Amino acid sequence: MTRLFHFYCKALEALLVLALALMVVLVFGNVVLRYAFNSGITVSEEVSRWLFIWLTFLGAVVALHEHRHLGTDMLLARLGPGARRACMVVAQLLMLAVCLLLLQGSITQMRINWEVAAPSTGAPMAVVYIAAVVFAASALPMLLVDLLALFKPAADGAEPLRMTAEEQA
Repeated sequence: MTRLFHFYCKALEALLVLALALMVVLVFGNVVLRYAFNSGITVSEEVSRWLFIWLTFLGAVVALHEHRHLGTDMLLARLGPGARRACMVVAQLLMLAVCLLLLQGSITQMRINWEVAAPSTGAPMAVVYIAAVVFAASALPMLLVDLLALFKPAADGAEPLRMTAEEQA
């Protein structure tokens, strides 16, 4: 399962690069057109805003997979192995619950905004909320695998604390 997540995240990274490049081209091109030719790309601001939203959510999926989100271990460092594991299980369960709520809310918002047209592109505003649906649907299995890993004893006797993707490979 970890290999599948790895390949999925590599595909997401490629999409992130393309989205960022497109944002740069749209914004820079719009600035040049505006100042040099007194013209502009009408959809540039809207599309770049949407790309930024998608960059944020897809980047969060990659960061979640690689365990790169910010966190503090001030409390965990002072706890014993059993309490540390219990705290991590509670944290994983809370993240799963939040992702389920995000998925449910995003699907509801997507349905509501499917018929609402964006001002300059005319595309459905649901595109914005689909990003959150993709994030939640991607994060749920990753969080579940991380939760299950907490119950599996490590081969070398070490605690199954959060490892980066490089350490898992």
